[in-house]
Amino acid sequence: MDDFWQWWQHIPERIDPVVFQIGSFRLQYYGLMYIAVFAVCYALIRYRWARESRFSNVTAAQVTDLVTAGILGVIIGGRLGYVLFYNLGYYLRHPLEIVLPFSFSGGFHFTGISGMSFHGGLIAIILFSWLYIRSAGLSFRQMADLFIPAIPLGYTFGRLGNFINGELYGRDTDVPWGMYFPLSPQRVLRHPSQLYEAFFEGIVLFIVLWSLRKVRLPEGAMLALFLIGYGTVRFFIEFVREPDAHLGPVLLSLSMGQLLCAAMIVAGIVLFFWLKRKQ
Repeated sequence: MDDFWQWWQHIPERIDPVVFQIGSFRLQYYGLMYIAVFAVCYALIRYRWARESRFSNVTAAQVTDLVTAGILGVIIGGRLGYVLFYNLGYYLRHPLEIVLPFSFSGGFHFTGISGMSFHGGLIAIILFSWLYIRSAGLSFRQMADLFIPAIPLGYTFGRLGNFINGELYGRDTDVPWGMYFPLSPQRVLRHPSQLYEAFFEGIVLFIVLWSLRKVRLPEGAMLALFLIGYGTVRFFIEFVREPDAHLGPVLLSLSMGQLLCAAMIVAGIVLFFWLKRKQ
């Protein structure tokens, strides 16, 4: 058993996050994971759309257009959310780096777009989707029920991308399933919090929401349940996730991620009871 834990603990040190590199340009598995996220979500949504008659008023083209709006929300909102929530001071001093995949600190070099925020992406997805749905004459609550159950499984791949990158690792620990992450400033065992998130925020939440997709709930309730479910799971996992070094605890002992998740939970509860009352 000791041999297994030795192998397990050193997995991140054996992973090369780069698929290939030409000069300063690198293609990383993290970028490919985003493609997997969009492909998995699109396939699941199209599967539901083709088999559930309650979505017969929606065309295939509208489903594709709404997925495209979601992709733009993930990229634009995720980036701007990171800038606003996690590193505003730095990007006020280096505004070009918000949109350009280069760093000008200590010389000019390619970095890729570094830093994405789930909560920023979520806000932008809701906004972009609402704008499209309104222009297409569709029901926001109906489309939320169609799309939301598929999202967590796609999100699993995003967290696996974080793991391959060796980033967003957990706090130091002495549990045997802890891992050594090469980007950690200290060579100590750390919680593989990316894997915790991939499993609980991704696979488990997907199973729960997918199982509830045909249960009689107020229209639009899937969005409320997603906000509550994701917010709750992420809030507790944040206790073993290493906070951003430049932020640390933001309020008392809570991280920025926990504060944003607390807001998600409250918003989800309020939305659920509002939908129930409206029904």
